[in-house]
Amino acid sequence: MEQMRFGAFAPQGWKTELIGIDGAAAKWAACRDVALRAERLGYDSIWVYDHFHNVPTPAHEAVFECWTVMAALAEATTSIRLGQMVSCTSYREPTLTAKITSSIDVISGGRLEWGVGAGWYQHEYDAYGIEFPKPAVRIGMLREAVEIVTAMWRDAETTYDGRYYTVRGAQCDPKPLQSPRPPVWIGGSGEQLTLRVVARLADKSNFGGKPHEWLHKRGVLQRHCHELGRDEDTIEKTWSPECIVRATEAEARAFHDARREQQPWLEEWDSYRQGNLAGSVEQVADRIAEYQGMGCTYIVPWFPDYPGTETLERLATEVAPNFAR
Repeated sequence: MEQMRFGAFAPQGWKTELIGIDGAAAKWAACRDVALRAERLGYDSIWVYDHFHNVPTPAHEAVFECWTVMAALAEATTSIRLGQMVSCTSYREPTLTAKITSSIDVISGGRLEWGVGAGWYQHEYDAYGIEFPKPAVRIGMLREAVEIVTAMWRDAETTYDGRYYTVRGAQCDPKPLQSPRPPVWIGGSGEQLTLRVVARLADKSNFGGKPHEWLHKRGVLQRHCHELGRDEDTIEKTWSPECIVRATEAEARAFHDARREQQPWLEEWDSYRQGNLAGSVEQVADRIAEYQGMGCTYIVPWFPDYPGTETLERLATEVAPNFAR
């Protein structure tokens, strides 16, 4: 069985997890300090979302911008890899994205993981004056953006004639340090279009779901790979659930039930823990092993107990050792 790797999200504010911290500078310090702690704990990577407004509704709470955070963490850290779950192709022209990502890879000493997706949060599109086309168009834009960015990483100059983007002699210097290029993660689970783009262009997939749902999505990805003539095993399968680890299931459930009082849209406990990592150390380890058995080899969880770090610590020190190299 392949090894399991672990990432962690930094608390950048998208889910209003910084709401109890006074002052923007202190909020940023919390985000940075968690990234540094994750590095010390041995996490493989640290991640941020690419969003501008809070969810589920904008709350006028701090949300630190994705690529600004990447640049800051590239300097603040030394070894942990840097990812985005996921960078929205609609928010920046792919030529600009190529320049940003290449620069981050150089600044970090070759530690970029490029996560990319088609975008979905319409409120941000409307608020920022960005066109919000239908899903098929956004996914088409995603495909072309990945092709343009990877070409600009590779070639001296890039010319591209697509349906959505046209590029004429675009230069991207310096090139990324990683060889042959930074890994490309494509996030999304749409069966007809998104997973076909994953099959065509991704180094790593990222989709969620309860075990039977996740396994079904992998089957769809396998079919697309077969049709395109690609070995599906060359795509690493990843998962980004929520994660709450406590000494006992009762403690974890009490934490979740308290969250539901403030966030009633959350699933009730028994359903929630089927599609997330939630419970005692043993229960969380068992759930990870189940996904590992289905072919998942990289987990990047969100910790709902931020800005506290109990789950961050427990996952690294009590759960991850069960999956040591």
